Amino acid sequence: MASTVLHLRSETKPLEHRSALTPSTTQALIKAGYTVNVERSPVRIFDDAEFEAVGATLVEEGSWETAPADHIIVGLKELEEKEFPLKHVHVTFLHGQGGFEKTLGRFPRGGGTLLDLEFLTNDSGRRVAAFGYHAGFSGAALALENWAWQLTHPGEPFPSVESYPNEDALIADVKKALDDGVAKNGGKKPRVIVIGALGRCGSGAVDMCTRAGVTDIIRWDIQETQAKPGPYSEITESDIFVNCIYLRYVFSPRKASRRQSDHSVLTSMSLTANLSLVRCIIPTNERHLSSWFPSFPEPEMATCSEHEIPKPKLTSTPIAFVNHESLQTSSRNLSVVCDVSADTTNPHNPIPIYTVATTFDKPTVPVEGFENPPLSVISIDHLPSLLPRESSEAFSNDLLPTLLNLKDWRNDPVWARAEKLFKDKVATTLPAELQKREA
Repeated sequence: MASTVLHLRSETKPLEHRSALTPSTTQALIKAGYTVNVERSPVRIFDDAEFEAVGATLVEEGSWETAPADHIIVGLKELEEKEFPLKHVHVTFLHGQGGFEKTLGRFPRGGGTLLDLEFLTNDSGRRVAAFGYHAGFSGAALALENWAWQLTHPGEPFPSVESYPNEDALIADVKKALDDGVAKNGGKKPRVIVIGALGRCGSGAVDMCTRAGVTDIIRWDIQETQAKPGPYSEITESDIFVNCIYLRYVFSPRKASRRQSDHSVLTSMSLTANLSLVRCIIPTNERHLSSWFPSFPEPEMATCSEHEIPKPKLTSTPIAFVNHESLQTSSRNLSVVCDVSADTTNPHNPIPIYTVATTFDKPTVPVEGFENPPLSVISIDHLPSLLPRESSEAFSNDLLPTLLNLKDWRNDPVWARAEKLFKDKVATTLPAELQKREA
């Protein structure tokens, strides 16, 4: 029997240096009997030679487009926006990426299948692999540097940032910036509050602060946010706020069809499992959704991207952790907010003080009307790219046990669930004529 062929694409998204496969996971796949073709890449954090050294075959950049139809294409970020039908099985992130619906329509036209990395979950509903830890780690690093920059370069916007070769190089830069900022701040280090501190993302943020030498860290999770309503004075009294909760859209528990749009009340659900905070938004009007789930079951269980959580507690009012009114206090020390979720389009974002997604080129956006001290927000949606090597290694190692089952993916529950979500999304999103395979 011929071996299953995996084809690693070269990423085309600007400033994306991460990789779904690493030399070490590629070697493990080859030892398990897979053939791995790796496209040459001028931007990937791993050198082409590192893959070749473990037995991968190097192929030309972009050659996945003409690869045999039975090859499985592995990538990370969205495909380039082109028109040709997609005939392969693609393992990649697509939901929520640029041009999502247009790209989705290319799969049924070519007979291809999307297995979205966002929705690979185990039997308990937990994602098998995620970049959360390094998102929090990197976000906290930029927040600390921005705090120091405001003190050492008053009135100047925080400059552009680039990816680092490793964690040690990033930490060295953060410590240097922090020392300079502390010297300007009368020897006082910043107080940092992390909400969602017990999850993957939050633990990364706390670890960065600790390794940088910050000792005054307020660690909040679901217990603290449920204990009293927001906004929270603990945020405005801190110097830095790192938001590590995960905002998620899911479909109505009423299993409404796309024609049932007479309900428009939005409810918010705050819940937790496995010591991690998740915030889910459950609209009763499907027209407002951009979710993979075509229906949401009525019973006692709610499935989110991170966890499966029994008997969620519902509240009718969205929670604001901080807002313009709470910032008016004379006791405000807050000068930096890093919103790791960076969900600027979500109407229930608990940080309604900004509307702009920031980038590595322009990492911060000021909150107008607050100058003493100045207040800026970091809302970068690709924070793990700041540490492409470590974040890729962590993600790919977590994904490896699932990748090893790709040779029989239709009979593997993790991959089979992802295929079902893909089929459901095609059926509920695309017009009937676009669901057909081209002749």
